[in-house]
Amino acid sequence: MPWASPLRHNCAPAVPGALTPLPAEPAVTTNRVIVTRPAREAAHWVEQLAARGHAATALPLIAIGACTDPGARAAIARARAQLDSYRAAMFVSGNAVDYFFEQKEPLALTETAPSAIKTRAWAPGPGTLRALLRAGVPLDCIDSPAPDATQFDSESLWQQVATQVRAGDRILIVRGCSEGAEPGPGIGRDWLARQIEQAGATVEFVVAYTRGAPRLTPEQTTLAHAAAGDGSWWLLSSSEALAHLASAAPGLALHTARALATHPRIAQAARAAGFGSVHECRPALDDVVASIESAA
Repeated sequence: MPWASPLRHNCAPAVPGALTPLPAEPAVTTNRVIVTRPAREAAHWVEQLAARGHAATALPLIAIGACTDPGARAAIARARAQLDSYRAAMFVSGNAVDYFFEQKEPLALTETAPSAIKTRAWAPGPGTLRALLRAGVPLDCIDSPAPDATQFDSESLWQQVATQVRAGDRILIVRGCSEGAEPGPGIGRDWLARQIEQAGATVEFVVAYTRGAPRLTPEQTTLAHAAAGDGSWWLLSSSEALAHLASAAPGLALHTARALATHPRIAQAARAAGFGSVHECRPALDDVVASIESAA
């Protein structure tokens, strides 16, 4: 399994829960939600929102793909082979997890005694945590912000993991890169890297995937124009997605459009893009639903 099979014996066993009756089908409201996350994440959110009674439609504004650069792929392979030499590996998103582990070969940790394996997996939010679990990383090897954290970002993650970092440690950050852009660390990751370095550790970045602008179909373009003026909620989780919206659907009239932004930086970008009404909420299902229902 990915991560390290020697770690699995340290995991607490799952506690079976009692079976409960299936809930009644929720009534669907008229507050349609436009989910702009990448396709796989958007599908998950559409399903979860529908289960809470909110009609939702996926309109992915970021296209995700594997990084094909030979140098970047070689760096990923080296990092995988040496994973036990890092104090921790931070994955910036669920996509970072998926593409880091895509090679399917077992990680080269089997020669290390289980008691000597110290590598932690850092997740900035619940989506990344779920991806790590899917990849086979034991729950007790993962650190992430508390479920009730004000935000799911690098700052909240650092509050949980700062005490782990020691002088001389190596920390791996697995991230994506925008197509056609220089592979810089990124806003949140740059801040986290500075904190790690100030603690005396070394940061190493590897690029596992690329982010690009989507090519909207005619149906998706029609959806975007309709949703800009029909009272739909645009669920925004990336400033980059907003930039893609402007280029993919030029001339979109957003002055009456409503947005739910999952971070203050995204809210600022939404206002700059022309959204008439912008609300902020955490990127958690309960918070998104509460924001929609309180504004109804």
